[in-house]
Amino acid sequence: MYRADPTLYLRIAPSGTKHWIQRLTIDGRRHDLGLGGFPLVSLVEARELAFENRRKVRGGGNPLAEKRRAKVPTFRQATAVTCEALRPRWGNGRHGADWTSSMERYAFPILGDLRVSRIRREDVLRVLTPMWARKPETARRVRQRIRSVLRWAHAHGYVEENMAGEALEGALPSLTARQTHFRALPYPEVPKALETVNASQSSVAARLCFRFLVLTAARSGEARQATWAEIDLDAGEWRIPGERMKGGREHRVPLSEAAGSVLARALPLKDGSGLVFPSPLRAGRPLSDMTLTKILRDQGLAERATVHGFRSAFRDWCAETGKPREIAEAALAHTVGGVEGAYFRSDLFARRRVVMEQWAVFLTKTDTKAVRLHA
Repeated sequence: MYRADPTLYLRIAPSGTKHWIQRLTIDGRRHDLGLGGFPLVSLVEARELAFENRRKVRGGGNPLAEKRRAKVPTFRQATAVTCEALRPRWGNGRHGADWTSSMERYAFPILGDLRVSRIRREDVLRVLTPMWARKPETARRVRQRIRSVLRWAHAHGYVEENMAGEALEGALPSLTARQTHFRALPYPEVPKALETVNASQSSVAARLCFRFLVLTAARSGEARQATWAEIDLDAGEWRIPGERMKGGREHRVPLSEAAGSVLARALPLKDGSGLVFPSPLRAGRPLSDMTLTKILRDQGLAERATVHGFRSAFRDWCAETGKPREIAEAALAHTVGGVEGAYFRSDLFARRRVVMEQWAVFLTKTDTKAVRLHA
């Protein structure tokens, strides 16, 4: 290291590259400021830069903060960095896609190309105000996501205040929290819906996947991505690994005879991918998340029900037919507390098997005959 000034140093890396470094004390703390590489920045130029920085510090300025502000990212760039930082917390890629798409649709047209340091409260309000009363849930999510991006910017010294945080308090009217529900058919209509889907012109894989989903009260992604390795044909059990579950914990599903019949009909679909319901359009890939929704749309059911809504129909059936709450919640892979929760793998599982068989009989309106499956 060659010293050229009381605060100026030439740092020589092991690779031989040389950079000018200025060591200054700012607000009682020592900082190293990079002034550029040698010989691109000459000794004379480095001394001039060093002198100007010392003058700013003596006058109460902060050349380090000024340099940082010169590299302030745009809101769009800050969003990309924030999204990557948060991605490990998200259980699936769909949440990340929703996170990004909401920003692209609502925030980027106004904030996207602005440097985060130039974003003011009025800019955030321009994003939120038009949808605050019309789309309150969406507006809340967008505000939370803008706040996360500006929180990252604040932590890195790019902004002095989070303009989507307390700065907005009082600027937007308070809204009464509203609980939203997935559209769901009344449970007495579900058997007819199954018949309608079964008679549709959708692909065999899609029809069977939908039927399996309703019979098992599973989520769309759990059913679409089901693999034969997860199915125990002899035990009549579907074991979904934790990485595919919303709660991150393995979930065992007792398979009714009707669900077993669906699996028997799915055996000819095997394509070497291991998927129970492989896509007929994309070899070796699961059905897309819109495939089952399209079935409902094509059959005129989408206005009254979502795919997820059939889980709600199952829950209503449990309540109306006197099934114990803890059994219904466990069947839906919701957290079961208390003593019952401790028996998830023994008593509770066996009791769920009875309930799922009763659900299947209700849906099919007949006692199904056992179907022997072969791997």
